[in-house]
Amino acid sequence: MTETDDNLARIAAALEQLGPPTTLPSDWLVHPAYVWSGEEVREMRTIDAPALAQLRGIDHQKNALCANITRLALGHAAHDVLLWGARGMGKSALLRAAVKEAQAGDPAALALVQVAADALGRLPDLFHTLAPLHRRFIIFIDDLGFAEDDTLGPRRLRSWLEGGVEARPANARLAVTANRRAILARHAHEQDTSSGDGPLNERDALDDRLALADRFGLSLGFHPCSKEAYLEIVSGYAQPLALDFDAEEALAWAISRGQRSGRSAWQFVVELAGRAGKAL
Repeated sequence: MTETDDNLARIAAALEQLGPPTTLPSDWLVHPAYVWSGEEVREMRTIDAPALAQLRGIDHQKNALCANITRLALGHAAHDVLLWGARGMGKSALLRAAVKEAQAGDPAALALVQVAADALGRLPDLFHTLAPLHRRFIIFIDDLGFAEDDTLGPRRLRSWLEGGVEARPANARLAVTANRRAILARHAHEQDTSSGDGPLNERDALDDRLALADRFGLSLGFHPCSKEAYLEIVSGYAQPLALDFDAEEALAWAISRGQRSGRSAWQFVVELAGRAGKAL
């Protein structure tokens, strides 16, 4: 090899290292779930989710979501979904559990694709990949939120939902979780707290910039637990493990965590299982 050839080889190797990583090949027809980073895809052999029967206190949300996902798995008309509201109330857990339940009848019919938060701008690339496949997909965007000055993100989301040039394909539906129905933040002076609901009120629907929820065919709210609902959730997790619990202790645990929610209920049951010497 001449000195010129050697220099060219080294330049080529350096340029290759500077280039974007090669997308990993993936069989989109086999696995129950995938995680997509915008450039690479990881195949997940199982979906980590609780049994639907363990998710209590959210029966309306459970029934509506499961019916919608079942329709999609069967190839019937189905909605894009927004799951919004109180943190820790099982939004993402319910979605994973509903997909897992739908796959029980026909694993090949449906797959879950979770999208990394920093990959939203490349969603059209994912749409292009999935569109020709003979399988249905739930494209999962967890904990979505836009900054107050972000105008591009909301416009893209509206386009994906409303049939723009880059809209999601017919064999896929978006499932988004967010802490707020409006998804975007509000200025303090815009919040109407007279109803006791803070920013989660009917004014969202009047503000086009914030009413992205209107673009989802199915919008499900998750609200803070009452004491009764919280204890029901604890029972749903504890019973399959044959764990007894004291209601007052369970409520004290929630107070110490600053919230009565599905998350704090599960953490309490983990504590009970640990005391009893049980693995989860």
